[in-house]
Amino acid sequence: MSSLHLFQGDRDLPPLSFHASLEYQWDEEEVPEETETVLKVFHPAYHQYLDILSKGKEEKLHPHYTCDHHIELECLLPPVGVIYSLSNKESETLQAYITENVEKNFIRPIFCSTGAPVLFVNKKDGGFCLCVEYDELNAVTRMNRYPVPPMKKLLNIFNGATIFPKIDLCGA
Repeated sequence: MSSLHLFQGDRDLPPLSFHASLEYQWDEEEVPEETETVLKVFHPAYHQYLDILSKGKEEKLHPHYTCDHHIELECLLPPVGVIYSLSNKESETLQAYITENVEKNFIRPIFCSTGAPVLFVNKKDGGFCLCVEYDELNAVTRMNRYPVPPMKKLLNIFNGATIFPKIDLCGA
């Protein structure tokens, strides 16, 4: 089952609330198995969709396909952007973000002098939200034309969908 089946089928399911898992506080020694936690938090009607909620899948990239996308620049000189000064806490947060995502293979080091300035916005919970300014880089990016599904086809995919859950995508 995929998340699309969840959105298109079973209209008599109870309302889905992804924020419910945030209400549970576990001591480090008492943390139950991931599956047990999901089974306790979510209504039994959603147990058939456990693959969507899998933390293991969250930490892996989808497999590479035959046509991976590459970004090419139109000019040889990289854009020069503003460098924002970061506090010690922001620098530590940025380093932790980079280290975590390199280990997961979500990002990789680049071998050119092109970059984009980063800054942080304060969150309500006291953390930071990473913001990257890609304006200068987007200005020199070569526009590759590749087939995109027509809008009518995309709308047909969601035809009949009634449930669109609100999900907080922290790393998106």
